[in-house]
Amino acid sequence: MNEGEADESMAERMDEPRVRFWFLLDGDRWAITSLLTVSLFIILVISGTIGPSSFRSVMSSTNQVGIAFQAFIASLVTGVTLVVTIGQLVLSQELGSLKTKRERMEDAVDFRRDVDSIFGTIGPPDPETFLRNLVQESKERAETLEQNLTENSNNELREQVDEFVSALVENANEVEDQLEDAEFGEFNLLRTAMNYNHSWKLYGALWLESEYEDSLDDEEQRAFDELIDVLMIFGPLREHFKSLYFQWELVRLIRSILITAFPALAVAIATLLFLAPTSFPGVTFGVANIIWVVSASSAITIIPFFVLTSIVLRIATIAKRTSAIGPFILHESDRGDDLDLEIEN
Repeated sequence: MNEGEADESMAERMDEPRVRFWFLLDGDRWAITSLLTVSLFIILVISGTIGPSSFRSVMSSTNQVGIAFQAFIASLVTGVTLVVTIGQLVLSQELGSLKTKRERMEDAVDFRRDVDSIFGTIGPPDPETFLRNLVQESKERAETLEQNLTENSNNELREQVDEFVSALVENANEVEDQLEDAEFGEFNLLRTAMNYNHSWKLYGALWLESEYEDSLDDEEQRAFDELIDVLMIFGPLREHFKSLYFQWELVRLIRSILITAFPALAVAIATLLFLAPTSFPGVTFGVANIIWVVSASSAITIIPFFVLTSIVLRIATIAKRTSAIGPFILHESDRGDDLDLEIEN
């Protein structure tokens, strides 16, 4: 890759500030939930402190706190029920007849057999190693393509392929290193697969083959086809892993919401039933204790919603960034700068 050429990792292609990228994708979902909870708590404490009226006097003259926590309780029960119901509907797709299960098994075995022509064997069983070997194979076939074109008389073709292969090899090396520590079921594996900009590479290989078709002999044409075959397998494989990851995240979402819903509901009910305007007298750090208590209760009660927010943000971002499969570039940032495309946009 030439000096100054753009990094093809997902973080660079999204062209997002690091904090935003961490918030949407990279950050631990429990850390995001905690950050949102603490932020809400701080906002409520500040709002209660700088308010024009004493918070205790407001509680004595109105029932705003009671009304708020009644709404919290109703929202909690309704929200948890709704999320679990939706989760059950999605997971019900895993149910089916023996015929359906057998067809899925046959499709998986057929795919493994198709890969025989790529690896020369059935390939490793674990997803991370399988994906790493596929990326490595694409790199090796790209290098073979470059070697086959060393004697080609078309200087422009050789320069274009050299740039293309250099970018592919560098991106593949980065992804290979990242896959060594990846584990299926965690976001790290899918994130690494997304770091491999295969859509642009597939389009680039197809474009080069078509653009310089008259300058290629049979062996060079075959080298292009072999590289394209590998890149065509990577796309549906990544989509399959993405679907499995979404199912795992949905199960994690249901479990996390159920775990956080009980303490949130308990705090909301306790606050509604037992908190009085005279409760928790005194001041701590210049803030009335009653404000600390109500703010903390409100933040804890909202935790299930923040759990939902943090996980759905990641799923929605992944779905947006991987909405196309194959040689379609939906985002301008996914275009590499390793080819001089002489085509109309």
